[in-house]
Amino acid sequence: MDLLVTGVGEVEADGFDFRAELGRRGYKYLPSASQYVLAAAKRALADAGEDALTAAGPERRGAAVGTNSAATSLHHAMNRTVVGAGGAGALSPATAPYFSINLFGSRLATEHDLKGFNLTVTSPRVAGLEALQTGARAVAAGRASRLLAGATEEALPEGEPGADTSEAGAVALLLEPAAAVAERGGRAYGRVGVVTFFLPPALAVPAGGAGAAAEALRDALAALGHRPGTPPTVTAVLDGSPVGEAVGEAVVAAFPGAERVPAGAGCLAPLAHVAAALRHPTDHAHAVVTAAAEGNTAVCLVTPGGSGGAEASSR
Repeated sequence: MDLLVTGVGEVEADGFDFRAELGRRGYKYLPSASQYVLAAAKRALADAGEDALTAAGPERRGAAVGTNSAATSLHHAMNRTVVGAGGAGALSPATAPYFSINLFGSRLATEHDLKGFNLTVTSPRVAGLEALQTGARAVAAGRASRLLAGATEEALPEGEPGADTSEAGAVALLLEPAAAVAERGGRAYGRVGVVTFFLPPALAVPAGGAGAAAEALRDALAALGHRPGTPPTVTAVLDGSPVGEAVGEAVVAAFPGAERVPAGAGCLAPLAHVAAALRHPTDHAHAVVTAAAEGNTAVCLVTPGGSGGAEASSR
């Protein structure tokens, strides 16, 4: 199915007030990461227009949310309660269900009557882009015709690995079929296509690691419809791990003008760069590349406008 991004919503933790964003009742006891993604989705839907989602019945609406650290801080607090004098009986009934990472995005389903599917993905660093990919695959399989896809993170507790590069906030995108956008006279930012692959860390360490990354990168861009000779703008969101260095070397070799930016501890930054590429388009495609130390790698090709380019990939 040819999907277009029609709504973009972003929320930063700094200065965030759930009362102003969501309302004074019903949100106080939600974990922060759940508040963030609800607010980002609300902004994305307002951006797209009030009938962008509701034009499809509840059973034709789906959501996919990526996260790496939404539950970490809450889990630490739960552990302190359980091992302390209070025991498990002292856990708050309002927050205890959120021991399950799936619940952080599930409030989207009840808030917006999404009965097609509700997915949570947690792959290191690529989860936000993988939410786009997995959600588009579900839409292509006929499980829905509207997709809310996004990423949400909460700051890691002090002392947790990656705490110094913590991310906190959320990004949400609304995607709908091109035909539906045309029928309602809507505005589209463009198309997004995502391909994910795995670069084993052991393969990235030797001198040939960049070569392996370059081959996988070429295959991913080809699958997304990129044509050699028309280079996209490239943003690489990478850390200093062997996998990050191999992918970074491959990106710079293939696209000398590529911008490399430091990766945060979670999956938020890559999707935020996709949102920025959609909001501030150029006259050609924009590729966002990211990779995790564990080997998870993703490429998202953003094609501006409402025509041409690659469809959201389900590869």
